[in-house]
Amino acid sequence: MSVAAPASLSPFAPARRALSVGIVLGVLLIAFESLAVATALPTLARELDGLKLYGWPLSAFFMGFMVGTVGLGALADRDGPGRPVTLALLLFGAGLLIAGLAPSMAVLIGGRVIQGLGGGGLIAAAYLVINTAYPDAMRARMLAMLSSAWILPALLGPALSSAITQAWSWRGVFLALLPLVLLAGFLMLPQLGKLRGAGTPLNRARLGAVVLAAIGVTLGLAGLTELGQGKWLGGLLVIPGALLAVPALGRLFPARAWRLGTPLSAGYATRFLLAFSFFGTESVLPLGLSELRGLGLLSAGLFLTGGALTWSATSFVQSRFDERTQGRQRPLVVRVGAAAIVLGLSGLLAALLLPGLPLALAAGCWGLGALGMGLAFPAHTLVVMQHAPEGQHGEVSGTLQLSDMLGSALGAGLGGALVAALGVAGGIPWQVSLTVVLAALVLLVAERLRGHGEVAAIPAVGDPAHD
Repeated sequence: MSVAAPASLSPFAPARRALSVGIVLGVLLIAFESLAVATALPTLARELDGLKLYGWPLSAFFMGFMVGTVGLGALADRDGPGRPVTLALLLFGAGLLIAGLAPSMAVLIGGRVIQGLGGGGLIAAAYLVINTAYPDAMRARMLAMLSSAWILPALLGPALSSAITQAWSWRGVFLALLPLVLLAGFLMLPQLGKLRGAGTPLNRARLGAVVLAAIGVTLGLAGLTELGQGKWLGGLLVIPGALLAVPALGRLFPARAWRLGTPLSAGYATRFLLAFSFFGTESVLPLGLSELRGLGLLSAGLFLTGGALTWSATSFVQSRFDERTQGRQRPLVVRVGAAAIVLGLSGLLAALLLPGLPLALAAGCWGLGALGMGLAFPAHTLVVMQHAPEGQHGEVSGTLQLSDMLGSALGAGLGGALVAALGVAGGIPWQVSLTVVLAALVLLVAERLRGHGEVAAIPAVGDPAHD
């Protein structure tokens, strides 16, 4: 479906108000859960005697998310977003219930996989609707709206998570969100049911490949965790994991995508590197602040609050800049953002390791990294959206989210494996150092976001190819 509208029309004007509110609410649900679980994770891991599996609740969510974005994104391309979002909400709610009642770390990890399946469907539908129901000139503002969905969770998520964990249990972080799932379904589904899909046939081979990739990555991370604990036999899981994941990932991304020869493939690589660097650091940040700098649960969570707010505010500024420049500077914005991430994470590493440095420096550096994400994340996403082939918006957005989840899962999983192998004091410095290097690679990849001979300006609104 395609809707033509003046660029100045607000996404919350009557014609799109219900749709825009529904999209933002769906993302709000995932944002709240993400920050709340990240805050409670150190306590959760200790109580379930699962510190050696520290990264797994995050990686498991990302693996499920990866399957959900591709599978439900393709279903939305074929049938429209109504049915996929219904299924996504059911899965997300079931995952919350399982995780909240989990008697062990293994059961909790299983619940997180189911949550991820549902979360992936919600996000894939959101990107699909933005691609097809909004003109290009309005998409930057809608992406900023999605970023703004992190503001309320950023303000309340860590504080509520720490309060619930200390007053009752970390289980409330999961169970308390169940009413929000029901509310989101009540508000979203009537609006999404009005949208129709493009009739694109379901690519079962692609879905099978993403499942194999998720299994392979999971086996590989399990092997690395076992190796980190000196269990060489368990470490052999890395081999079948690689044999499953590498060919499957090769089928999921465009042919020869590793050459970064098109803006699409460069955009996918940019998303992977950004996700690995930022979320790989965020996955160990509360633990590092707690163990290395002696912060309490609430104080460590406030770092996540500051980062999320900075990201959201920067996204709004970037969207206005993008509108004024008509998209001409998107690759440059990505490079500026990547440079900010490199500087921010480097300063954060120093503040974690050197007790003489003030904690205010650590907070400022994390904020600088979040500012970089607020610039680079929406800018490169807009490049990918602009180059998505007609009728394949769901597949392209699914592949973009696949890059996101793959980077996040590997970042969190490797961080957990390093902590299991080297302890908190040894593993976290290695993890953050690696994320700094990968963020620096974005400076090189972003050069490929503009194709050879491509005109930098985006088409004017009214061009039927983009409306």
